[in-house]
Amino acid sequence: MKNFKRLAFFLREFFFQSGCAICGRPCTTMDETWYGLCDNCRTDIERELKEMGELATCEYCGKPLISEQGRCLYCRQTEDRAFDRVIVLFPYSGKYRKLLAGYKFDKQIALGNFFVELIRQTLEKQGIAPETRIVPVPPRPGKLRKAGWDQVEYLARLLERGQGSDSGFSVIRCLKRLRSKSQKELGRENRRNNLRGRITSIKQAPGTALVIDDVMTTGSTLDACAAALKEGGARAVYGLCLFYD
Repeated sequence: MKNFKRLAFFLREFFFQSGCAICGRPCTTMDETWYGLCDNCRTDIERELKEMGELATCEYCGKPLISEQGRCLYCRQTEDRAFDRVIVLFPYSGKYRKLLAGYKFDKQIALGNFFVELIRQTLEKQGIAPETRIVPVPPRPGKLRKAGWDQVEYLARLLERGQGSDSGFSVIRCLKRLRSKSQKELGRENRRNNLRGRITSIKQAPGTALVIDDVMTTGSTLDACAAALKEGGARAVYGLCLFYD
């Protein structure tokens, strides 16, 4: 099954060439077409991710610390957060902006395979308990109709299915997002108030939840999700975002 899936991505790239999401060069091998990245760019990203993993990070939002200790300045100013801890992978800058754009806007779904593999490795490294259930951030009302897909839900499905010998994660879709302004249209100060009470739990929340999202700026979306999950019965809520701004 694993080889069949890789062959499908290889043939997709052969007939509908997208190229490497970072440098644009053609992807010609099975691994390159599976991950949506050429070998050079993928190796560079994995090396940089390892280097970033050695930096001191905020114990709440996971962003690298500059001169602070323990918590970043922003998290010190907003200590009433509902989530327990957030894990972030890439800064939303430079080539990583291309990485997100390729996945989110150009719908280069092969990048989902790359992200999911990194998520698995990160969760194992961070010692996230096996009983943790994954909860995808719910999409804005009308998003599917407008964008044609939900990039976070796609990651959740890949994690749920598992890949090759890797077993799937338990995914619980227990959150619903009510109508609100788009977060990207708002400043930092207004983001928290915009989602307050606009994300609700529609079924029993898991005891320990890991909320996944693509981008974190202030953490307001994760915080609203965590608050809803704890109101729904969760004891601990963690977050994982691919990119931080």
